[in-house]
Amino acid sequence: MKQHPFDQLKNLVLIFAGNTLYALGVVMFILPGGMITGGTTGIALTVNHYFHVPISVFVFCFNLIMFIIGAVVLGKKFALTTLISTFYYPFILGVLENVPALGNFTNDVALSTIFGGLMIGSAIGIVIRAGASTGGMDIPPLVLNKKFGIPVSVLLYVFDSSILLMQMLFSNKDQILYGILLVMIYTVVLDKVLLLGTTQTQVKVVSKKYAEINQAIISELDRGSTLIYGETGYLHQEQPLVLSVVSNRELTRLNQIVMGIDPSAFMIISKVNEVKGRGFSSQKIYQKKES
Repeated sequence: MKQHPFDQLKNLVLIFAGNTLYALGVVMFILPGGMITGGTTGIALTVNHYFHVPISVFVFCFNLIMFIIGAVVLGKKFALTTLISTFYYPFILGVLENVPALGNFTNDVALSTIFGGLMIGSAIGIVIRAGASTGGMDIPPLVLNKKFGIPVSVLLYVFDSSILLMQMLFSNKDQILYGILLVMIYTVVLDKVLLLGTTQTQVKVVSKKYAEINQAIISELDRGSTLIYGETGYLHQEQPLVLSVVSNRELTRLNQIVMGIDPSAFMIISKVNEVKGRGFSSQKIYQKKES
């Protein structure tokens, strides 16, 4: 389905913002802290140590090669979504490296590790949520997955571990430990950003006043519901369950509604990572009841 022009513009802004945030994290915290990291930046740090090639120059050349490989193997659609990151990230990285104030932000390695991880994880998450890729070392796992069927997650861990090992050869113990912590932080943050705004709350209500509760959810919360027909385990009586999915903010109100109707109602509340369908991922459409 073709995207609305506003959505395309929004995604474009997010891709630029994500790559800028990534570059800021590297310039402000990774490089001054002398830390090791994964991905293309990690390879660039290794090459810079041994051959003194500027990091932004290596990132540009590496990203360009990976972009060509990705375009050939994965197709035009992939190439279009990765084009901006491939060329914009090394450009903005080179620009920010020449801003002295950014490199003197903090001398605390622990703070650099934490904030570097937060910024990099958030940045990658923003770019991925915009439907794009950060390019570079994101591409080899996708290519190998298509050719040989190896899981992308496994390949990402293998490549990141290998890149960290390369840097361990010229790093001290503290740098190695901080580098491992950095990768762990941005991996966790990335997962959180990808789920941001998509997590919802699933509620199952067991009550003899299920009909009233069901109607209240529909009329007062304006949420859909489903009646699941079940049977009690002890007395073997028919007992419908009311199933509904609400936003996290609506949970308190739902609890008040249910308790107001039936204080002895049994509620099962659980988090769900993502919900697809009307009222969540698509526009809500009201249908008339058949008489």
